[in-house]
Amino acid sequence: MSKLIPVALRETSQHELPVSKATSPATYDIYPTHPLGDGLIFEGYDTLAAALASYHCIRIEGYVGIRFDQVKDRLTAAFTKQGVVPTWVQVERALKPEVCIDALIAPYLGGDDPIFGRVAHALALQDFFEQDQLDSLAADRADGPVIYYGIGASLVPVEGKLVFFEISKNEIQFRSRAGAVRNLGASQADDPKTMYKRFYFVDWIVLNKHKNALKNDIDFLVDGQRTEEITWMRGDAWRESIKRIVTSPIRVRPWFEPGAWGGQWIKNNIEGLEEDVVNYAWSFELIVPENGILLESAGLMLEHSFDFLMFHAGDAILGKDFSTYRYEFPIRFDFLDTFDGGNLSVQCHPHQAYIHQHFGEKITQEETYYILDCKDEAEVYLGFQEGITPAVFKEALETSQREKQELDIKQFIQTFKSHKHDLFLIPPGTIHSSGKDNLVLEISATPYIYTFKMYDWLRLDLEGNPRPLNIERGMENLVFERSGTRVASELIAKPHLVERTPEWELQHLATHPAHLYDVHRFYLKTEVQVRTHNQAHVLSLVEGQKIAVVTKNGTTTFSYAETFIIPAATEVYTLKNLSKDPVLVVKAFSK
Repeated sequence: MSKLIPVALRETSQHELPVSKATSPATYDIYPTHPLGDGLIFEGYDTLAAALASYHCIRIEGYVGIRFDQVKDRLTAAFTKQGVVPTWVQVERALKPEVCIDALIAPYLGGDDPIFGRVAHALALQDFFEQDQLDSLAADRADGPVIYYGIGASLVPVEGKLVFFEISKNEIQFRSRAGAVRNLGASQADDPKTMYKRFYFVDWIVLNKHKNALKNDIDFLVDGQRTEEITWMRGDAWRESIKRIVTSPIRVRPWFEPGAWGGQWIKNNIEGLEEDVVNYAWSFELIVPENGILLESAGLMLEHSFDFLMFHAGDAILGKDFSTYRYEFPIRFDFLDTFDGGNLSVQCHPHQAYIHQHFGEKITQEETYYILDCKDEAEVYLGFQEGITPAVFKEALETSQREKQELDIKQFIQTFKSHKHDLFLIPPGTIHSSGKDNLVLEISATPYIYTFKMYDWLRLDLEGNPRPLNIERGMENLVFERSGTRVASELIAKPHLVERTPEWELQHLATHPAHLYDVHRFYLKTEVQVRTHNQAHVLSLVEGQKIAVVTKNGTTTFSYAETFIIPAATEVYTLKNLSKDPVLVVKAFSK
């Protein structure tokens, strides 16, 4: 395998996660932490080397995106200070030939499709390696300490301490854009979008399965996402911390991305982000496959994937829904920002049978648009005009694409004026788009890349390239019966009063029968006690400055626009209004 020598490790305008956290802001916190108490997180390669120096055999395992050559260089320098000279054994030597790996993963990459493949549920990390080569690495012993390093180090049949290097999904993508990392089993970096498709459908699937198998064997967990430094903690302390985390409110670390249609709301209202960017299109508030959680001890921060929480304690998080969803958290929240930006593409999402047959997913992309904020003339595109037929719509789309002519999309699709706190329902197969000047809180089932763009205003992406359309796939899923007067009556939620007291009011914003989740909203003057009924709840403060959430483990505060999970194991929690005026809190939960 060739050694990567990139110009830079990451390509992004976004700040790198600091080692230490400054004082929490009074408003939205981009680094929400879960405090563990002092003395549990450590900083630097020197401290890790000191902790490992006495062991004769060490296995340094990790996730795709970790630069193990740099880990080796920095740990070698740190071991030298300890008077230790280890023998390093590169596990990459035991990989199957690249031509064999390419053949192995080809069925999951979707051929020439630029976006979609098929989830590689059938593959395991062992499939990428030659077992006899792993066995030979085990025989390659030395008199002094031996360190097996690289993805697959835990597969070498030796007894030794296991060190796992974790990295956040956003940093993996920033590194791939710089050409600084490779896909699992690849000899060189590829185009970032091609790499992302392989990450999504193969690498992350295979390595998450491997992480789950290793979760109880990890002796040292290392956050390896930073360019120069690491933080780490001992495996037993980490596993013990999870028991408390999953009985208290959980907020993941959000991350933010510019986009072709992106706006200015996030940039103008969330402190601490890089401001020298053209826009922010997305905030990944809770997209479990991509978000991590931040642990904090004496100010030091360590991030690990939310997947690790699910692997250790998915039953405590999901309660009675764990048997249905297992390690897949079923609900996501994210922001779509088009303030002073552009319209989203006109699009739809696949039906359950389609996404399973074509992409191997277990649940599909069922969305709603909750309007967190908007300008006076903002609109949402939703459903067809009366009488639109598949043949007419397809011909118009294809003509626009072929002749590069703008399409008067309102001839085909209805628009509705946006109002703060509206909830638009977008079950699979529904034609839709957010217009400009909205801040959409997208409440959805977890899958998040299965968007069939059918019309995109002849727009280029931020690199100046045409954005790919999926007219054929869209046509295979569109429900043309969602048209005319049915749209307003069936696809815009009508708040229904469930219960009212002098201190609070509970409203039901009923979702479509095709949605796997439902939505409630609290109008809160003082406080309300809520039971989980053995299910996870996902909440966001959508009006007001601040609330407190009180559980048996203590009190956590959340600011406007922050999203958090109440695990099923919390059982009972109290929402307290810390704002001067009444607040609104949205709650989503599995039906």
